[in-house]
Amino acid sequence: MATSRTANRLGDVTEQTALGDLYLRSLLTEQLRLALRVIGVLVLTLGLVPLLFHLAPGLADRRLLGLPLPWLALGVLVYPFLLFLGWRYVRRAERNERVFADLVGGHADED
Repeated sequence: MATSRTANRLGDVTEQTALGDLYLRSLLTEQLRLALRVIGVLVLTLGLVPLLFHLAPGLADRRLLGLPLPWLALGVLVYPFLLFLGWRYVRRAERNERVFADLVGGHADED
């Protein structure tokens, strides 16, 4: 009985029925929310670093390991943060897709 229900859900998606469109829209909405959250984190962290140096000019004169703090912050520390943010985004996006695939009962490797 559960198999026919999942087959119907997958059929709804592949046949582009109204219910299938609802499933796809929910996936796209969740992926959009995820992207907006990641962009928000990016703006709130990296976007505010230059503002911090502008509002506190004394920080720009500080050195750490012989390098100016702004150079370290914007030229070195940014890249591990971006890699981490990208890694988290991909993991969450893949999780959303797995939940969607489980919901409709289809798996990509069955094709």
